[in-house]
Amino acid sequence: MTSTQISQPQAKLWMAAIKPPMYSVAIMPIWVGSAVAFKEIKIFNITIFSLFMAAAILILAWENISNDVFDAETGIDKNKHHSLVNLTGNKTLMFWIGNLCLGLGLLGIIAIAFLQKDPTVIGIILLCCGLGYMYQGPPFRLGYQGLGEILCFFAFGPLGMGAVYYSQTQSWSITNLAASVILGIVTSLVLFCSHFHQVEDDITAGKKSPIVRLGTQTGAKVLVGFTASIYPLILVFVILHIFPLWTLLSFLSLPFAVKLCRHVWENHNLPDKVSNSKFIAVNVHFFSCLFLGLGFILG
Repeated sequence: MTSTQISQPQAKLWMAAIKPPMYSVAIMPIWVGSAVAFKEIKIFNITIFSLFMAAAILILAWENISNDVFDAETGIDKNKHHSLVNLTGNKTLMFWIGNLCLGLGLLGIIAIAFLQKDPTVIGIILLCCGLGYMYQGPPFRLGYQGLGEILCFFAFGPLGMGAVYYSQTQSWSITNLAASVILGIVTSLVLFCSHFHQVEDDITAGKKSPIVRLGTQTGAKVLVGFTASIYPLILVFVILHIFPLWTLLSFLSLPFAVKLCRHVWENHNLPDKVSNSKFIAVNVHFFSCLFLGLGFILG
């Protein structure tokens, strides 16, 4: 009985630390960027797609692990029981596991560049990794200045999807750029939601997250505004014939968006209740991007 009581919480803590649902953040830029490329050139390279998918997951793993390592240095995660550093008690080990994930991920990107005989994708992804490092890594720690969402927007939006599209086409696209704006917004929403429940810890550690700067109530209003902006933007791009009509399938994610806005609006100042908002935001991200990509393929 005792071992069961101990193992179940430990298993839950490890799942919370690994955060499997969050890896849709890595997967969806590959899906949507490749879907846009398929719509425009009617070619889909499964090898490059698979390499990019694996590389993106590994690089995001590095990002998540290194964030726990760097947060351990500032003490901001002292009350975060599902921190990988707190669970293992070995910051150095986690640091090198993170670097291993990064190295393997970059090997996948190098393989794509080798197949293309073009180093462009390597340069873009290295820039994305640089933004990822500056988010939490010393001496930058730009996330502590409230700039994480901006870095996230560019790394997963225009830059990340630009690299994906280029890996399939070796060219650039206004349509892909427009789609990357949508993806950048919904990805940044996930990060934005992660701040609501840890305001006190952030203030103690000197982290000026957007929610620390704005307050939870104003932050909830900002969240509603940005979440609501996704769907009119898609409609405008359809009206301008930048997106095919089928991309309106992304409106099927509206119930998740409404749920997210309502949940945060009602619980923005209740850490225990609002802490799961980032997972609702992951649902908004996953389904809006899933149907957006499907719309490009059907279009």
